[in-house]
Amino acid sequence: MTLLSRRTFLKGSAVVGTSFAVGAGFAARPGVASATPLMLKAQFTDAAIASDGVTPKVMTYGLGDGVAKGMPPVLRMKKGEPFAARLFNGLDEPTTVHWHGLRIVNAMDGVPEMTQAYVYPGDGFDYAFTPPDAGTFWYHPHCNTLTQMGHGMTGVIVVENPDDPQFDAEVVLNLRDWRLGKGGAFTAPFKPRDAAKGGTYGTVRTANWQEGPSYEAPAGGLVRVRIAATDVTRIYTIGLEGGQGVIVALDGNAMDKPFLLDRLDFGPGQRVELVVRMPDEEGKSVTLGNFRSSTPWTIATLKAVGSASLKRDLGDVTALPANAIAEADLSTATRIPLDFTATAEHKPTESICGSLGYTFWAINKVPWQGDTPDPVAPLSDLKLGKSYVLQVRNRTPHAHPIHLHGLSFRVLSSNKRTFLPPPTDTILLQPDEQAELGLVADNLGDWLLHCHIIEHQKTGMSAYFRVV
Repeated sequence: MTLLSRRTFLKGSAVVGTSFAVGAGFAARPGVASATPLMLKAQFTDAAIASDGVTPKVMTYGLGDGVAKGMPPVLRMKKGEPFAARLFNGLDEPTTVHWHGLRIVNAMDGVPEMTQAYVYPGDGFDYAFTPPDAGTFWYHPHCNTLTQMGHGMTGVIVVENPDDPQFDAEVVLNLRDWRLGKGGAFTAPFKPRDAAKGGTYGTVRTANWQEGPSYEAPAGGLVRVRIAATDVTRIYTIGLEGGQGVIVALDGNAMDKPFLLDRLDFGPGQRVELVVRMPDEEGKSVTLGNFRSSTPWTIATLKAVGSASLKRDLGDVTALPANAIAEADLSTATRIPLDFTATAEHKPTESICGSLGYTFWAINKVPWQGDTPDPVAPLSDLKLGKSYVLQVRNRTPHAHPIHLHGLSFRVLSSNKRTFLPPPTDTILLQPDEQAELGLVADNLGDWLLHCHIIEHQKTGMSAYFRVV
C-alpha cells in the first residue's frame, strides 16, 4: 500500500489526456493507430418510453450531424483494429465518454479530473484506440453520471472477432430503468434514504428503450443474445422460459465451457452473452425474464419465424476464442486489502460533474465521489507488469457491483460463491462477501475503481489505482 494518506495530493502526472476541438485531428497524437473517425454527438431528444406520454430532453448519442431519435447506437468494432470517434457535445453541460470494460490507453478512458479535461458544450474530443479484446462492452459519460446515464446516455459496444463461430441471428439488449412520473416526465434521480441502502430504482423498466420488446429469430436456430446492464441501480436475476440457452461469455470474456442458464445474477456494468435455442414451431417464443423480485417480469421475447426448423443443437455450441489476459503469478503477488463500508465521515466535494450532497460509502475508510478535483492519493501504486491480489471485503448488507477501469482481474476465491467466472472487470460483491481478485498491472495510468450503483459511487464508494 502507498505510504501516503489518500488525502494527500498525489495527482502528479495523472491527467494524461488532452482535450481537442472538433477537427483537431489524430495525426497530432503520436503512436495512435489511425482510423476514420465516426462522429458521436451527445444531444437531447424526445422519446416515447413510458406508455402515458413522451419524455422530453432525454439524453442520448447520435451518429453524424443529424438529430438522434432514440437510444444510443450499438457501436461495432473489430478486435485488434483501430477505432476512432470524435465526440461533439451538444448538451448544455460538460460530458465525456468512458469505454466500459475496454483495456485501452489511459488517455482515452474518459474520466474527467483524472485522464482528460471536461468536454464543454459546443466542444469536442477525439478518442482513438485499438480494442485488444472481443466481446460485449458499453459506453457512457463519466460526468454528472446519475443524471446523464439516468437520462439515457448508455450504449452497447460489440467488439467482433472474425474467429467466432457463426450463429443464425444476433440480438443486442441494452437493459435499463427510467425514473419517470406522470406523462413520462423525469422525476428526482434518487432518494437519499435509498442511496444509503441498495439504490433508488426506476419506475419504468426497459430493454432497448422498450418495455418487453419482441424480436424474431429463425425457428430451430441458435441466437446469440448480448445483454448489457447499463442501469444506474438495478441488479438482475435472469432466466429463460419456453426454451433453453447456454452462457458463452461474461463481461466480455469467454467461458472455458458453455453452461446451461438456470438463474444468473448480474448488476450494473456487467454483460452476459447467451446462445438461445429457438423453438422448432413458427410462432412459439422464448422469454427472457428477471426473476429477482417476488413478481418476475419479462425483459424481452424471442419469437420463432420460418415454416421449416433449422434443427440446431445447443450441444454443438463450443467455447468462444479466449482473449489474451495475463494471469497473476500468485507466488510473487502483492496482496492489497480493500474494505467496502458505509460511512458518514464528511461532506462531499463539489464538482462541475455534479455532487449528490451526501456521503454514505467508503473504500478503506475514505469516502470519495470520483470525477472531482478532491486531492486524494491512489489506493496503491502498482508496478507495471507485477502481479497483485486484491483482498476485497464487503462490510455492508447490500450488494455492490465493483468495476475496475483499464485492467482485468480473475476471481480466485470467495466465501459466497462456488462458480468463479472468467476474467472480468466487474464483480457483483454480495453482502458480507470476501473474495480474492488476481490481476497483472499491465496498463499504465490512473485507473478508477468504484461501485457501479451510481448513487454509491457518487456518495463515496470510489477510488483509484496508479500503475507506474
